Amino acid sequence: MTASVKPMTHVHSGLDGVVAAATALSDVDGERGELTIAGYPLQELAPHATFEETTWLLWHGTLPAAAELAAFRGELAAARPLAPATLAVIDACVDAGLDAMDTLRIAAGTISLGSTEPAAIVAQCPGIVAACWRRRRGAPPVAPHAGLGHAANYLYMLDGAVPDPERVRALETYLNTVVDHGLNASTFTARVVTSTGSDLVSAVVAALGALKGPLHGGAPGPALDMVFEIGEASRAEAILRAKVAGGEKLMGFGHRVYKVRDPRADVLAAAAERLYTRAGDMALYRLAREIEAVALRVLEEHKPGRRLQTNVEFYTALLLHGLGLESGLFTPTFAIGRVSGWIAHAAEQRRANRIIRPQSEYVGPRGRRWPADRTIPAGAA
Repeated sequence: MTASVKPMTHVHSGLDGVVAAATALSDVDGERGELTIAGYPLQELAPHATFEETTWLLWHGTLPAAAELAAFRGELAAARPLAPATLAVIDACVDAGLDAMDTLRIAAGTISLGSTEPAAIVAQCPGIVAACWRRRRGAPPVAPHAGLGHAANYLYMLDGAVPDPERVRALETYLNTVVDHGLNASTFTARVVTSTGSDLVSAVVAALGALKGPLHGGAPGPALDMVFEIGEASRAEAILRAKVAGGEKLMGFGHRVYKVRDPRADVLAAAAERLYTRAGDMALYRLAREIEAVALRVLEEHKPGRRLQTNVEFYTALLLHGLGLESGLFTPTFAIGRVSGWIAHAAEQRRANRIIRPQSEYVGPRGRRWPADRTIPAGAA
């Protein structure tokens, strides 16, 4: 009698094409190049809303009334100061040589010593990043400013100076732009952890672990490095052609979902142009636009039909650099924006929860037998 053979099933590598959740939070249309956040086209929401308004929108489904917004700002302000235990963990991370993203991942777990409320998580992540950044430079942390909002406080805690409104507006636009983006790797991670019945801080820490991977949140720095490497528009053609011909990926171009230009790139390009114009120095912005144009042409020539367009990382790098942030802060700043989205997804998962448990296809050997002569002395290394 022959053993039955289990038929092979189709494996969706990377879960590509698998719909794993229904959501009212965001819609990513890769073919049309559109991103909708809780009903609002990104270009309608990101340049106008405060980050508090966007967070409330994701958590409650509507924009807050004036009284609701004031109360929410007060809740965030009250939760913003870091506990001594959190500061001690930040110091230990810095002493161990860890960067800001690893420090955020580790120190975020200490938030639950004081609170597991969503507002506390959102409020304290900027302070963790800022304290780490200052400590790495031999400076003490800056306590939050009671009179400043979320985005302004992040800038204030980084350098100790009250930021001007243009810098705040640019950062709010950025945080709004990256607050949510469908079922990406970190958001899916947050939903998986939530589906097990685990707590919100655990879901956020797990999502941070996913985000720190270079294939998810680690490309804005290299995109800016490429711009600086080129240095002059006249050098762009030769350098970019050499990179593509050598099989090197052009950072800031191409996206797994978007087959046309990433709508977030347009929003951030406009925000960067405004920021650099108000600062009175457009040289870097113009260089980036010229490099972008050459890169798109070179990619189309070398990889026709691949539709490798500008993605969010290219103008993220330009905007955050214009705000005075160094590249080591780029991914942690992304996390500061995305944490509100993770929390919204966790809440949505809880409302109609079923543990996320996909299957796998076993492709290993079968029928093995334990060797009769295999003996290992007890306690052997």
